[in-house]
Amino acid sequence: MHSFQTRKQHSPVDAWDQQDPELAFTLPSRYFYDDSLFRAERDNIFMKAWHVAGHVSEFAEPGQFVVTDLFDQSVVVAKNRQGQIHGFHNVCQHRGNRLLEERRGTTGGVVRCAYHSWCYEMDGSLRGAPRCERMKNFELAQFNIPQVRTEELGGFVYFNLDPNAPSLRDLFPGADEEMRRVFPDLTDMRLIEEQDVIVPANWKVIMDNSIEGYHFKLSGPCHIDLARLIDFKGYQLIKRDNWWTYAAPANLSATEAYGVPLKSELNPQECFFNIGMWPNNTFYTFPFSEFLGSFIMIPLDAERSLLRFGYYSSNPETAAISTACMKWMNEDLGPEDIALNISVQKGLRSLGYDQGRYMIDAQRSNESEHLVHHFHRLVFNGIHRQSVD
Repeated sequence: MHSFQTRKQHSPVDAWDQQDPELAFTLPSRYFYDDSLFRAERDNIFMKAWHVAGHVSEFAEPGQFVVTDLFDQSVVVAKNRQGQIHGFHNVCQHRGNRLLEERRGTTGGVVRCAYHSWCYEMDGSLRGAPRCERMKNFELAQFNIPQVRTEELGGFVYFNLDPNAPSLRDLFPGADEEMRRVFPDLTDMRLIEEQDVIVPANWKVIMDNSIEGYHFKLSGPCHIDLARLIDFKGYQLIKRDNWWTYAAPANLSATEAYGVPLKSELNPQECFFNIGMWPNNTFYTFPFSEFLGSFIMIPLDAERSLLRFGYYSSNPETAAISTACMKWMNEDLGPEDIALNISVQKGLRSLGYDQGRYMIDAQRSNESEHLVHHFHRLVFNGIHRQSVD
């Protein structure tokens, strides 16, 4: 037993990212539970990354805001009364009280601290503070809340805590166009539903599960049901530098999906489509679902993640098949995937396992794990501050 433990703790990683992908062994298991490695991910990856705040429709009116928590940080993204979208830290500049607890909402254009009634515009600028006129050398502008960068890509607004991070379009060239190609009504979308689920698994375990087709026809019944709605011969997994897609045409011979009969005439452009943006943002659609889904893996600690499922549609009323698909995702496919995530996390702790073998073929076929390998390279080089070719 001691020899296994020693091997797990000291497996060499100096040249891990130099392996031939077709011969490569996976990241050592400690990368999925070690606290020091998790802290390195936090500092070197997530504190410098772009994070989804919400769809542009969630900032349609002045005063609309969305609050996102990341580790011990909390960020407000909001539209001010001049119609501009801003990000700022969710903290009063007086005594550090958190300003907003709700995930999203609308103010009258001003947010008031519940402690001493300091009031801020929805760009973080201090509008007024009780008794400030009696204070010596008190200038409102000295106490504006520090700004957080925001940018828009693919119909969604992102924020970044690193003022020096590359822009979204520099990091993800072509991703905006790909989103709009698949979702031509992207700007007309609206949020239907959002659900948060805490899973006792490392965020990478969850991502790994989502970016390979190897298990599609081999794991649980819900995956097999989904595979029946996909033309698997056309399934392709394509990597770019910092983003990736995995997509396939829909099976147009299907007559029902998610327990709902399909229309007699199907849209020939129906597809299964997923686009991932480093490090943890995925947008997707299922065949015939009539929605865009967002799937965000937010790390809580080395072995817990918050999964945020968002559903968006441009339909004036939510279609019956969209409702059925969301229910199936929340109650069937999602739990089936989560059970796999939890089981893998337990197994990674085993003294009988440290590294496995990527199943990557020369053709990079629809069952190849090349996206998992590429994602792990981004993780490895992000932790160790190197660049990926």
